[in-house]
Amino acid sequence: MPLTSINDFVVKFANVNGSGSASANLLFAKSILRMGVPVAPRNIFPSNIQGLPTWYEVRVSGSGHRGRRGGVDLMVAMNPQTWDRDVAEVEPGGYLLYDSTKPLPPSKFRDDVTVIGVPLTAICNAEYADPRQRQLFKNILYVGVLSALLGIDPAVIETLLAEQFKGKEKLVAANVHALHLGRDHALANLTCPIGLRVEHSDAVGERIFVDGNNAAGLGCVYGGATVAGWYPITPSTSVVEAFGKYCKKFRTDPDTGKARYAIVQAEDELSAIGMVIGAAWNGARAFTATSGPGVSLMQEFFGLAYFAEIPAVLIDVQRGGPSTGMPTRTQQSDVLACAYASHGDTKHVLLFPEDPKECFDFAVQALDLADRLQTPVFVMSDLDIGMNEWLCEPFTWDDTRHMDRGKVMTAEELEAGKDFGRYKDVDGDGIPYRTYPGTHPARGAYFTRGTSKDPYARYSEEGAVYVDNVQRLLRKFATAARLVPAPVPRPARQATRFGVIHYGSTGPAMAEALEVLEGQGLHVDALRVRAFPFDDSVIEFIERHDTVFVVEQNRDAQLRTLLINEGAIDPAKLMPVLHYDGTPITARFIVSAIGEKLSAYNVAPQHMAPKRKVVS
Repeated sequence: MPLTSINDFVVKFANVNGSGSASANLLFAKSILRMGVPVAPRNIFPSNIQGLPTWYEVRVSGSGHRGRRGGVDLMVAMNPQTWDRDVAEVEPGGYLLYDSTKPLPPSKFRDDVTVIGVPLTAICNAEYADPRQRQLFKNILYVGVLSALLGIDPAVIETLLAEQFKGKEKLVAANVHALHLGRDHALANLTCPIGLRVEHSDAVGERIFVDGNNAAGLGCVYGGATVAGWYPITPSTSVVEAFGKYCKKFRTDPDTGKARYAIVQAEDELSAIGMVIGAAWNGARAFTATSGPGVSLMQEFFGLAYFAEIPAVLIDVQRGGPSTGMPTRTQQSDVLACAYASHGDTKHVLLFPEDPKECFDFAVQALDLADRLQTPVFVMSDLDIGMNEWLCEPFTWDDTRHMDRGKVMTAEELEAGKDFGRYKDVDGDGIPYRTYPGTHPARGAYFTRGTSKDPYARYSEEGAVYVDNVQRLLRKFATAARLVPAPVPRPARQATRFGVIHYGSTGPAMAEALEVLEGQGLHVDALRVRAFPFDDSVIEFIERHDTVFVVEQNRDAQLRTLLINEGAIDPAKLMPVLHYDGTPITARFIVSAIGEKLSAYNVAPQHMAPKRKVVS
């Protein structure tokens, strides 16, 4: 039987990179969103410019699920290279839409899938003479076909096209014409709609549709950053591009047109982080954005900033590694590299955003934390969050909020004779006072050292002096644990001896997986970790459970390693659940993995207790 579902299904487009399909596929996703139905798109694309397979997956979820479900209900198969793989991915009872201009043998199809053939190439060849137009408009043509098959309001798509090509009326008209070529063909030759349908809803609410890199760039503006030193690298490049775009709007003097910001593209990542550290030492709020290979190159400067105690913010949009790895695939594989970045004993503050909303919030908070703690702070985004559009809560801002510059001694305090020791702990929190260059003509100066020093920044290799200094840095790290974002708990509906810890972009798929497991009578307490150093409640959560699953998108269970190392946890208590093929984790994968592990513990499903009936 063909699948039937309203506002709850997965459509996947299989295309060739460089064919112009990306904008058409996004148009499809946005049209459903404009009908008030939540969508969760994922772009899975190659690292070359043209020619390799690319996929675009759209999760249509009236209930608002934002993670990947797993499985495909309707495959739009436009790439002969990946045909067999794409057809195999369709759910039993699902649908396959393909270009039927050239006939395919029956062996290329499945008996349990409804096949929908449309001669897209033939239609385009008859309508357009220019080869490039034929290719580009073929993409809009299949959007038109889908609008008829799924019941998508064509007026919504036309409005989106008018917005996309505003001021270019000929392009608007040409795209609308191609849209209706496909739609009219489908209405005249196919059974429309099919079992999968989109109906107008109001489930989107006030949420916004944005990617994490744009959100982080805007967060840096609101957080007070005025300097970005960077070197382009996939998938982080658009963070600084967004920062520049928003700076032109918000950091340009309206009277003189003068820029009140500096963005410097360095010759490499090492230079980029050096610029950030230099600017921050001089009193500016500064940041860089990179990915794993850039983190590797910046290691020595991270150690300098940590030991000399200079603020710096790095937005790490993680990708598949090691080495060049998979530049356009997502992973959470830089956790340990950033937590202990540089040689010697170092520990850095990490923030783990779940979505673009937290990319914005954490970019702001990272700049505050870096100043407050006088140390590097890492915002650990990833490609899934950074380069895909997400539905998330609107960004909010309190106009009364002031930047937390931390312990900065003023000229007035120095003039009054206040004792200044650059690396002296006067409050017991491990954080010393600093001065900006030029604060006072005769007082408050110091030599910024990457070498061992005493509390007054004087060079010293005495063992006791060194030990005192690095122990103070540990006290500062303990202070950081009280300042970073707190973990988010999700208790199970029934008491359980099992828990799960997750972080970052695993969150949406994890939330859905927990619902599914609960529906199966399998109850697991959950905790979403949002920062390192860990809050005490993270260790307490582990101690309260017999077994805790740690869900991650890397091979080596890096967060689990960090928990064991920092919390002195028995490794046997932490069970890794690992997904690292470069695609975003799915709810089905989590359900299957945790379900299998619970079965190994001989855990029988516990039927849900009946809800109490409330009589008013």
